[in-house]
Amino acid sequence: MKIFNTRLPTLSDIQQAQLTAQRQADDYLLLDFDTRQHSRFRAVTVSGEAVGIDLPRTRTGVLKGDDVLTNAAGELMQVIAKPQAVTKVMAADDFLLMKGAYHLGNRHVPLMFEHSAAGYALYFENDHVLAQMLENLGLHTESASVPFEPETGAYQTGHGHSHSHSHAHTHSHNDAHNHDDDHDNNHNHNHNHNHDDSHSQHNVSIGHSNEG
Repeated sequence: MKIFNTRLPTLSDIQQAQLTAQRQADDYLLLDFDTRQHSRFRAVTVSGEAVGIDLPRTRTGVLKGDDVLTNAAGELMQVIAKPQAVTKVMAADDFLLMKGAYHLGNRHVPLMFEHSAAGYALYFENDHVLAQMLENLGLHTESASVPFEPETGAYQTGHGHSHSHSHAHTHSHNDAHNHDDDHDNNHNHNHNHNHDDSHSQHNVSIGHSNEG
């Protein structure tokens, strides 16, 4: 199995041409946000080939859509952000949307921002309790399927960052998050809400398969 262990910051014309040929042959990875947070995992290309990702634990950061990885043999593997089920948040005015963003940020919810001809919007991973909170504040929520690329920390630049934090916070349902992943973003979240959603523990390593 090929192991890709280095992220390429820039690409030559030859590498760009190689990636174009690989995309035509479905030789790339289509990964959701949860998988892209890990630095060490097994995945399967769109064409069906199993590969391993083994990036340095420090100064790696979340894999972004269009990131390109390489291995010792100089082979390339492109990462594409997979469309996934998320909640889209809109509001009648920008101030109300800003208020919603504040409440989500106060709960450490990863957020993606959109500015289009239709206006501003927020996206976050599905959580019906958070969606109800936003509805109660007067915002509109709806289901969507898009590549989820949430904002990184304000003190992080590009891909060269690593952070570890542990925090506890409460809102209206019982979610116990315990992430034990081999990646840079070592989160220990203890959420206490009022509904019984128990998120299973992730133990990600080469050998765990994410089929896309």
